[in-house]
Amino acid sequence: MLAVIGALAVVSLLALILSNRTSPLAALILVPAIAALAAGLGGAVPGYVVAGLAKIAPVAGMFVFAILFFGIMTDAGLLAPLVSVVLRLVGERPSRITVGTALLALLIHLDGSGAVCFLVTIPALRPLYDRLGMDRRVLACTASMAAGVNFLPWTGPTLRAAAALKVPVATLFTPMIAVQAVGLAFVFAASWWLGLREERRLAAGTPLPAAAAASGALRSVPEAGHETDADVARLRRPRLFPVNVVLTLIVVGVMIAGLTEPVVVFMIGTAAALVINYPDAAEQRARIDAHARAALLMAGILFAAGAFTGIMNGSGMIGAMAETAATHVPRELGGRLPVVVGVLAMPLSLLFDPDSFYFGVLPVIAGVAESFGTPGVAIGRAALLGQMTTGFPISPLTPATFLVAGLSGIELGAHQRFSIPWLFGASLVMLAAALLFGVLPL
Repeated sequence: MLAVIGALAVVSLLALILSNRTSPLAALILVPAIAALAAGLGGAVPGYVVAGLAKIAPVAGMFVFAILFFGIMTDAGLLAPLVSVVLRLVGERPSRITVGTALLALLIHLDGSGAVCFLVTIPALRPLYDRLGMDRRVLACTASMAAGVNFLPWTGPTLRAAAALKVPVATLFTPMIAVQAVGLAFVFAASWWLGLREERRLAAGTPLPAAAAASGALRSVPEAGHETDADVARLRRPRLFPVNVVLTLIVVGVMIAGLTEPVVVFMIGTAAALVINYPDAAEQRARIDAHARAALLMAGILFAAGAFTGIMNGSGMIGAMAETAATHVPRELGGRLPVVVGVLAMPLSLLFDPDSFYFGVLPVIAGVAESFGTPGVAIGRAALLGQMTTGFPISPLTPATFLVAGLSGIELGAHQRFSIPWLFGASLVMLAAALLFGVLPL
């Protein structure tokens, strides 16, 4: 019964978000609470919520101060020269800009952190997309594809899969190198096509589709403070550009190196950015006010996501779904489990958080596969083709999804509707390559 209620809760959440029938914040709070009541666990909901909030608090704090930090740096003019450099390198052709977006996101995601990838890539390129009138959903999608296809040995899904199956990371990953190369080729080809489509749309003067316009895809960067061009110029600090570059490199470098918690890095970085660029207290309050709306909205959604995962995990609904999904495998599919898992891996990111899947579902499916003569490691490789790899940038169970939508200035549902087909396509292309190369058995 818990599995059925949990599945209905997840499906209801996705339906509400994708259809824009309610805000993600309201859906993330109300859906699991109603599900817990239906399961007879209403009295335990407050405890589940508090436990979920405790886990999400450092992440939410990081996102809030990251938004403030990059917002202040944008106000000070840090990203303006970067946009100019990008324009000189790729010109004003959207087909080149989207490929550049994918390349930048891929390089930054080499550290394995989706949050860092999106925090650096999207604020840097969003002004360029806005300047040319490009669809911000394309920015979110290309960055998501580049980060999603990267499942290097030190990334979370790969480490979890290796630990759950008790195999060396190299055993799991090394045969997948060629598969990942094919996935990256798809990413760059898809990015080029999305850019070419934007190029043709802009040349024809065709407005964005209604869904994109309604999602806020045409809003400008200074929307929160409603600054005019004169205000933007007044906020620039060209003389402090070298100092701001050094400060940003220190903040990002310390975060990537993992020397301390990211929330601490961004808190100190935000305070330093305010004092250096806007020493007057009134100016500091004005800069915080200008970005407070975006930061508060992100924090609210992340805490709501914490409540959702807290209730779903604490009530046992996630665990029940994992057990049911893993044990009810028809015997006729037993010999083809790697293909089945490869096809379902990306969509399963919408149902299971990475820990629940890799430590709960994966070992059971691997055991079932071994009973049919299929090596368990093949199930792990199949899972890496989509489960919280191509699936993590659109899953409501990961904070990075809300980050990519928030930084891009689009609604979560608009991002999911636009990006899911492309991310699922990348997963299927890699599955085909894995079968062709003999990495996965037919």
